Amino acid sequence: MVRGDRPATSRPESTADGERFAIRVEIGIVLIITFGLSGLSAALSLVESALAPGGLAGQRVALNPSRAVQSTIDLLFQLLSVTRLLGWGALGLYLLWRSGIGLRPVGLARIRWRGDVVPGLVLAAVIGLPGLGLYLAAHALGLSVTIVPSSLHDHWWRLPVLVLSAIANAVAEEIIVVGYLITRLRALGWSENRSLAASALLRGSYHLYQGLGGGLGNLVMGAIFGRYWQRTGRLWPLILAHATIDSVAYIGYTVLHGHVSWLP
Repeated sequence: MVRGDRPATSRPESTADGERFAIRVEIGIVLIITFGLSGLSAALSLVESALAPGGLAGQRVALNPSRAVQSTIDLLFQLLSVTRLLGWGALGLYLLWRSGIGLRPVGLARIRWRGDVVPGLVLAAVIGLPGLGLYLAAHALGLSVTIVPSSLHDHWWRLPVLVLSAIANAVAEEIIVVGYLITRLRALGWSENRSLAASALLRGSYHLYQGLGGGLGNLVMGAIFGRYWQRTGRLWPLILAHATIDSVAYIGYTVLHGHVSWLP
């Protein structure tokens, strides 16, 4: 067979197969580094809490614990945690950029007041208020641990760090779990519903340390957020909504705990 008689489709098929394999490997590595491993760890924490004396309701989990007795060292630890989360988000964006997908297709073009900020605040209310009710109900039924949004000492930097933590969590989760993961699954030929289910299940899994209520609530949140992104192509509203929900939870707990009877 002369060179010109080689099947024209052999090389493209091989290249396509290689690209799909590379995407699968990339997704696996990203999830191991970020929220996939967190999901496995959260599942183990759920089992441990359920088997502990007092069951789930008898356990307490601090979302923003103090890391050191000395104020400056504690502050630096908190800032390192914030930096790690922002780094996860940056990793997802970088990998998409390397594959030819910039900020605009992911939904991070210039932020718009009506198109991003207002929907973000609406999403925060739609998710946050029922989420609080679900947590209180699950805790009363013994299906949730007692969540302590902040156990930081009363330092001058406590509130700014809590806001930074909320923003960093929002950036990392929405970029990796929604923007990055669904985009890469699309490249593998997954349907929108299948990609959405994977994203929502991942979000629910790494919140299982909060109990069954926390896992279910975040699974629903993941389904709503993921579908919103699929339909609008805008990621800013999800980041703003998530940051708002977490900021209100962190600061609200700090202000209200011990002053109201309904907050565990």
